[in-house]
Amino acid sequence: MPELIEPTVELRDSWMESASEWGDTHQDGAGLWEADELSTVEAFAEWTQRLRAQSDDSIPVTPERVPATYWWIVDGGTYLGAITLRHALNEKLLEAGGHIGYGVRPSARGRGLATWALGAVLDRARKRGMDRVLVTCDDANVASARTIERNGGVLEDIRDTWLGRARRYWITL
Repeated sequence: MPELIEPTVELRDSWMESASEWGDTHQDGAGLWEADELSTVEAFAEWTQRLRAQSDDSIPVTPERVPATYWWIVDGGTYLGAITLRHALNEKLLEAGGHIGYGVRPSARGRGLATWALGAVLDRARKRGMDRVLVTCDDANVASARTIERNGGVLEDIRDTWLGRARRYWITL
């Protein structure tokens, strides 16, 4: 049964296997920055610590960032994906990116994990006192659009953004 857990160095090997499936350094919802070098256990541990620290609203983040809580989607000790709840939006995230970002490793797709994880994080957003959240996806990503719609997403618009052509959905909590 899947669960959402805080990022942890204990799942480094499984996370690295997932990274090889993605084929590059980007993984939606994982909080991975281009400058992150995760080839050593120490670097990976520093990265997971930074992700955990970003959930504390009292700790300042860099200007292009907002406080966010990161969870990993895990089943039986295997890393299956990640989901992020951004506590606020800046101008860039309002255009595209939104409050919630998620990604499921290619070998774990098609099992409803994204739909389940998004629903679980919507409950957590509600508990944080948020009354609605913006969730966006690439216009061509039909599976992600369905995931958002299954969780109550109402399409506001489709627009060209810094992430490309994006579908923008609002979910009332």
